[in-house]
Amino acid sequence: MFTTYHLDSAEELSVEIMDSIKASFKSKPITITVEVDQENIELTDEMKKTLDGRLLESEETYLSAKDLLKRLNNKYRV
Repeated sequence: MFTTYHLDSAEELSVEIMDSIKASFKSKPITITVEVDQENIELTDEMKKTLDGRLLESEETYLSAKDLLKRLNNKYRV
């Protein structure tokens, strides 16, 4: 059984919604996933500064996000 709630902001999350979930699923195990609408994310000035810095990197030494994550996983065994 699936139930999806679409909210315009986290401010709309209410006790009534939580009570509705409890009533619907009772003692059954559930998973709650929170997903941020990717189209409405605003970049902070710090994020913009980091991205602008990436644009200035040499293509010869450029490291893709995928390769960077692989190296970090190897280094920290995540």
